[in-house]
Amino acid sequence: MKATVIADHRGSTLWADGLRPGRMHDVTAARAAGIAGCLRHFDLVEILLDDGYLGLSRDHPGQAVTPPRKPRPGALVGRVRPWEDGRYDHSSDRITVEHALADHKRWKQLMRWTHRRDRLPDTCRAIAGLVSDRTATT
Repeated sequence: MKATVIADHRGSTLWADGLRPGRMHDVTAARAAGIAGCLRHFDLVEILLDDGYLGLSRDHPGQAVTPPRKPRPGALVGRVRPWEDGRYDHSSDRITVEHALADHKRWKQLMRWTHRRDRLPDTCRAIAGLVSDRTATT
C-alpha cells in the first residue's frame, strides 16, 4: 500500500491520506483522492511534482509543476542546455518535498508492517500527524 503525501517547499507536511494499492499510478490515486478539486478551489497554490504526475501538470498548468520534458534525440544543443538547467532547478526546489516524504517512511512501524492490513490507514494518519507537528515546531 502507498499513501499520498503533499508537502510544502519548506518540508512541512500539508496533507497525508489516500492510501491505495501499490500498483495504482500516482496521478490516478491523486485524482481519486480529490486533488483536482483542491487545485480548482485554491487557485494560487503551486505544487511541485515528479514525472508520475504529468497528467495533472497538463490539466492544471501553472499550479501542478513537473520537470520539463526531455528533448527528442538529436535535438540541438540550444534546446538541451535549457532542459538540463530547468531539470536541475526543479529538482533543487523539490528536494525539500522529497525529504518531507522520507520523514513518513523512516518510522519503524511503517518500515516493517506486520500487523493487520485494516489498521494501516489509521497508523499512517497518526504518523503523518506526528511528523507534521514535529516539522511545525522546528
